[in-house]
Amino acid sequence: MTADPGYSESDEPKPGYRPCVGIFLIGPSRGVFVGQRRDTREEAWQMPQGGIDPGETPLVAALRELKEEIGTDRAEILGESRLWRSYDLPPAIAARMWNGRYRGQTQKWVAMRFLGTEADIVLDTSHPEFSAWRWVPPDKLVDLAVPFKRCVYLSVVDEFRHLLA
Repeated sequence: MTADPGYSESDEPKPGYRPCVGIFLIGPSRGVFVGQRRDTREEAWQMPQGGIDPGETPLVAALRELKEEIGTDRAEILGESRLWRSYDLPPAIAARMWNGRYRGQTQKWVAMRFLGTEADIVLDTSHPEFSAWRWVPPDKLVDLAVPFKRCVYLSVVDEFRHLLA
């Protein structure tokens, strides 16, 4: 995969980017959770993610976001990424999201193992983000992601691959 000029990695959150958390949720048979975004008619599968509220740590934000996005927090934390991954949103999306305040997102990723059953996953939450979900092999995540997130997903899979063994 060629490098994306809008992607970077750093030890600290990147200024001008929305601080958020991403969740690498490992399920049965070592598949990883992805959801189809509700706000698009196109194929747009992604792992759960969301903003880090003031005063929250990435680990606390990850558990909260998991509950908000998929209706459950039945998971154990396996690890937190060693770095922040930042990506630019396409200009049209950046202009309408968060009143144009951010160029993109800077993310700390958290790996978790799902401890619940499929019945615990409920997409019809108070602020639904996904219309469908599935477990996918980690090597398929990059192919399912929208183009501006592919470098992030490639890096996350590389970092957490050892947890799938």
